[in-house]
Amino acid sequence: MMTKSWGRALVAMLAMMLAPVSALAAAGIAVDGQIGFQDAVTPVAEYIHWFHNILLVIITVIVVFVLGLLLYVMWRFNAKANPVPSKTTHHALLEVAWTVIPIIILVVIAIPSLRLLYLQRDIPVADMTIKAIGNPGWNWTYQYPDLGIENDEPKVSFIQNLLPEDQAKAKNVPYLLAADVPMVVPVNKTVKMIITSDPAGIIHAWTIPSFGMKIDAVPGRLNEDWFKATREGVYYGQCSELCGKNHAFMPIEVWVVDDAKFKAWSDFVLTGPDDAALQDFLKTIMPAQPMMASN
Repeated sequence: MMTKSWGRALVAMLAMMLAPVSALAAAGIAVDGQIGFQDAVTPVAEYIHWFHNILLVIITVIVVFVLGLLLYVMWRFNAKANPVPSKTTHHALLEVAWTVIPIIILVVIAIPSLRLLYLQRDIPVADMTIKAIGNPGWNWTYQYPDLGIENDEPKVSFIQNLLPEDQAKAKNVPYLLAADVPMVVPVNKTVKMIITSDPAGIIHAWTIPSFGMKIDAVPGRLNEDWFKATREGVYYGQCSELCGKNHAFMPIEVWVVDDAKFKAWSDFVLTGPDDAALQDFLKTIMPAQPMMASN
């Protein structure tokens, strides 16, 4: 007889399986024991999660059906239960069914799949544009051309590096995800990302899971993507292309803040502050941190 502890464990496991895919996820960062995606905070990520849930239902039904069919065949047509096997070699209705039904399933899947692809690649009119450059030194350069151009170069341009482990622990932020300087954007604004890599460098990939974004940074080529973050917070990503020995040390950190904080940030960085002054200022606009994963 099943003990109470085993019964509680089974109930907890079933509840976890039936819960939404993001039940144990946090916005902006993966957490220990997480099941499913990080919380979606953009229209694209929300569509990805919805599509994933639909696919999960479809594949579960197919797996259960096929498993049931296999078990029935093993029971009904084994040598003991069926000593005189059938000589049937063709069944027109069955052959049509196992050809047409998978086609119908694929068409059903294709419709939302193509809609998702269109949503991702049809970039809407942007409120602002940011250029991200993957560098040979395994870090990122961010440029804000909308904040002004001087001598054919954006006035606001900075390099984002990995935050050293001791500093990450001191700030209680996740090592290998936290960066020394964040990319800052306003909430509920459409941001167009121009992604490339240094011509002397290699291929990287700019990725933020909560944004539903992953776009390659290719030397000598400009790729485009977009996001519209609907929730303030700190969102982390990493280079998602195997780019060399320091691939694991190339984080991406984005702060989504309200309009007033973004205006204050843009006005401040236009003054050309030194690193110490910038770090002090960033403390005044830091959004609420997401749940921290244990180190």
